[in-house]
Amino acid sequence: MLARALIVLLVVLNLGVTAWWMARDETAPAAVAVEPPAGVARLQLLRERTPAAAASRPSVVPAPDAPAPTAQPAAPTAEAPAHGMPATAPPAAATDVDVATHCYALGPFSDAGKVAAAQRQLQPRMARLHVREVVSAKRRDWRVWLPQQADRAAAQALVERISAAGFSDYYIVASGDEANSISLGRYGSEESARRRQAALQAAGFPDVRADALGDAPASATWIDVASSAPLAEADGKALGAQRVEPIDCDTVPAAPVAASR
Repeated sequence: MLARALIVLLVVLNLGVTAWWMARDETAPAAVAVEPPAGVARLQLLRERTPAAAASRPSVVPAPDAPAPTAQPAAPTAEAPAHGMPATAPPAAATDVDVATHCYALGPFSDAGKVAAAQRQLQPRMARLHVREVVSAKRRDWRVWLPQQADRAAAQALVERISAAGFSDYYIVASGDEANSISLGRYGSEESARRRQAALQAAGFPDVRADALGDAPASATWIDVASSAPLAEADGKALGAQRVEPIDCDTVPAAPVAASR
């Protein structure tokens, strides 16, 4: 009884499916075409292209009288170095460089003639050369005084006048070639002596004098050089210099200059 009922149920289901399949609409809904904006080509799948459409594409055919295309020359390439060595840039132009590494002061020279002779010999061999004159640092004293008076009494009278004018530091020379002269002070510089002289003359003593004592400070001429080779004491002697002293190369000017006082 149960088996019979299942068979009847299956038959009814099959009949229902068959009726639905036969009653459905065979036409599928048409796809709505969407037009692209103006000027924009429509995308096309590769499988949508037909052989006829591919064949209809225009091909570029040169004109009969058009010149044949010429091959463009290849861009020049750097020549490969031999033996696999890396290429190097050409050396830069040589520049003038002061190669002097030894600097000396030659001197002192005894006279101008020896200085000129040494300078002529050194000039072509040295990178730099400078002639200078050095004045001795020895101090030169000055004295202020009044010349000799007629006798001791005249000198004494003049000293009393000087004292009355408010001056001090004086004495009468008692003997020697300048006996009865009056010393009015000794000074370490010309400026101080001239100042003392001017004060006494303004006070009414016009004959007061200011004179230097001893010889003038000596001066010495030296030649400073910058050389690429060292110089020995014998080299200086051969040039007339008494000594050859190493100096700082920064003190030698870049251009030769004449000796100046």
